[in-house]
Amino acid sequence: MTVKNIIKNKWVRFTFWTVLYILLVIWMENYWWLFGLAVVFDIFITKKVKWAFWKKTYKEGEKPSSWNEWLDAIVFAVIVVTFINTFFFQSFKIPSSSMEGSLLTGDFLFVDKLSYGPRMPEHPISMRFMHNVFPGANLKPCYVKGIKTDYHRLKGFSTVQRDDYVVFNFPHGDTVLFKLPADDYYTHIRFNGKEYTEKSYGPIIARSYDKADHYVKRCVAVAGDTLSVIDGEVYVNGSKQKNYKGIQYSYSVVTDGSAINPSVLSKMGVNIAETWFNSTMPGYPALTLNAENLAKVQAMKNVVSVTLNIEVSNGNSADMMMLFPFVNTGWSRDNYGPIWIPSEGSTVSLNQGNIALYRRIIDVYEGNDLSEKDGKFFINGEETGVYTFKQNYYFMMGDNRHNSLDSRYWGFVPENHIVGKPSIIWLSTDQNKGFPRNIRWNRFLKFVLKQK
Repeated sequence: MTVKNIIKNKWVRFTFWTVLYILLVIWMENYWWLFGLAVVFDIFITKKVKWAFWKKTYKEGEKPSSWNEWLDAIVFAVIVVTFINTFFFQSFKIPSSSMEGSLLTGDFLFVDKLSYGPRMPEHPISMRFMHNVFPGANLKPCYVKGIKTDYHRLKGFSTVQRDDYVVFNFPHGDTVLFKLPADDYYTHIRFNGKEYTEKSYGPIIARSYDKADHYVKRCVAVAGDTLSVIDGEVYVNGSKQKNYKGIQYSYSVVTDGSAINPSVLSKMGVNIAETWFNSTMPGYPALTLNAENLAKVQAMKNVVSVTLNIEVSNGNSADMMMLFPFVNTGWSRDNYGPIWIPSEGSTVSLNQGNIALYRRIIDVYEGNDLSEKDGKFFINGEETGVYTFKQNYYFMMGDNRHNSLDSRYWGFVPENHIVGKPSIIWLSTDQNKGFPRNIRWNRFLKFVLKQK
């Protein structure tokens, strides 16, 4: 028997696909799917059911239908891409400059789901290749809200590590304002009140956590860590974070009255769209630079001085309302913490000094009913002074440290919000340029590495 005949043998093919299917079921840890072996058996052996019902059966000598061939190719592509998106890779576009210097606005990424383990779809009935809404349909959801499964993550190669780039669902994305879908709903209600916010910008749209918008940041602290930001520098468990090449800060740059050539700044990778020259200064009040570009700017002949912009808390209540945990901590963007990152199985004592840190975890992320009365805490109707966390949490920050809305502004990222790790930039476009000059060819098919 030739190799070709062996490959075409129905029992060989059945055995091959059966083994793969059983391995998939073991990985999924849901053994009800073993009943699907009956389908596999019928496809290769008994052939009683026409599973590919859309395929036309041709009579002898009948000319194949090109329309039916295209339909078959499309259905096959949808099935294969859906399988790949669920278990292996998914495409994602970076919408903002919060990671500028490492990952750029306009980068199209393939997100690797195997690194941390793929999440099984919580909403199994949804439109393929769309995340949360139909495009141009007034934020109409592209999934059936009423049919939902419990959170389950398959085993991956690793867990989220300190300094990893991570793609995750926006923690505050469970509620969206119809007129301002890209804004943080909770920031609006803290400043403007719930009634005014919903009346002016609503109605509100509720989303499950897995359907919240995708964000990408660097994980600066993992569950169990204690994080501090001191004069803009990140310290974890007392050790200073490595100064990765892509990390950049805002500097006040005073010149002799002349501006720096924009083409020079552009070649350095500075985002010209976010660069402003103040002739009365004269100079740049907030020029974003990494360590390499900082040295270049300091060496320019028309530059008089360069000073790091460090934000110091002035006790202003409006500033406190912007920073997590939204109470008067005395923290600022550049002097933040120390703050402990909750870990699964850890227990904390609850008091008025720390309840603001853990309120959303207890009430929203872990699905309890938290209330307070006469200085006492009640969880699901029972008085308690302690709480044990059900999952791990992470602290995320953008590499563009002075232009990033991150965990300093909305708190911890729950483990069930983690999507995956960006692995490849398959396309990158510059929104400030027209086609084809907007294509960044030097970033085409570029691997995203941890050490930047």
